[in-house]
Amino acid sequence: MLLVTSELLVLVLALAMAQTQNGWIDWGYFGLLSLFVQWTVLTSIAMICPLRPRLAQLSVASATLVIVILVLADVFAFSLFADRVLNPGPGAPQWNNIAKKMLLAMLITLMALRYFYLQHQWQQQEAELQARLSSLQSRIQPHFLFNSMNTIASLIASDPQRAEDAVLDLSELFRASLRTSEQLIPLQRELELCQRYLDIEALRLGDRLQLQWHIADGLQNQAIPPLTLQPLVENAIYHGIQPRAQGGIVWVEAQASGDFVYLLVQNPKPEPGHDGNRMALDNIQARIQALFGDRAVLKHSHQGDIYTVTLRLPAQQTDRDETQRKTL
Repeated sequence: MLLVTSELLVLVLALAMAQTQNGWIDWGYFGLLSLFVQWTVLTSIAMICPLRPRLAQLSVASATLVIVILVLADVFAFSLFADRVLNPGPGAPQWNNIAKKMLLAMLITLMALRYFYLQHQWQQQEAELQARLSSLQSRIQPHFLFNSMNTIASLIASDPQRAEDAVLDLSELFRASLRTSEQLIPLQRELELCQRYLDIEALRLGDRLQLQWHIADGLQNQAIPPLTLQPLVENAIYHGIQPRAQGGIVWVEAQASGDFVYLLVQNPKPEPGHDGNRMALDNIQARIQALFGDRAVLKHSHQGDIYTVTLRLPAQQTDRDETQRKTL
């Protein structure tokens, strides 16, 4: 990339020179300037690359100063050499031209270093974001794991087939939590994951758990971060259904409005001492903010005896088949 950029700079300088003369590019000047720039770029890189481990130990300012000094020394040495070759006669070197080349080299070096610094920062931020999202996504509530294992253990002797189905559902939940490379999946896959989770909870809660789904048509491929809706459903059961002797209804709704898709999860208002799991909500809030910024919103509210969590996501489609192939 540096070579291409330097050649573009040579072309700009040659065009500028042509404008001040007869309007035609001096190809001899262009060739000499191209040779000079390419040589100094390559030799500077050859000097800097072996020093990368040492430069990495310095501060940004110190490393920048060392690199600029090396580049200027290279430009100065090659300028003197080129001046002697092109002007073999007696006389002092053309210090004015050499100074111009060194000034230009310093400006180009600083611009290149600034670009690489910003690129490094961006890559580092992307890596940190991916690590943060992976960490947030991979969390599975311990109480759900323990309850599921106890339920499966109790079914092994009495109903082996249902125990096997529960193990498969649980393994799919774990598999989803380990797919940390995926940032967005189709809503249909998230709904299927929720259904597997609900099948496990239904073994434990029985008739106390009632479900109502209201998913608008055309939202199957809506893009959603993995393990976003499932923790909301889990939160609704753990805090709204499980503590109540009579159980209750979990209402899951998805609808589109304008440029956004709204996901609602409703459950009976938690009884005193069973406030909602702020960790789960904060987890989801952090993930959607990292992926969508202010376009995504997560809020919760109480209205009478109903607790509602509303998730707003930008309307965005994803290829379900392609996503499935990536995870096989």
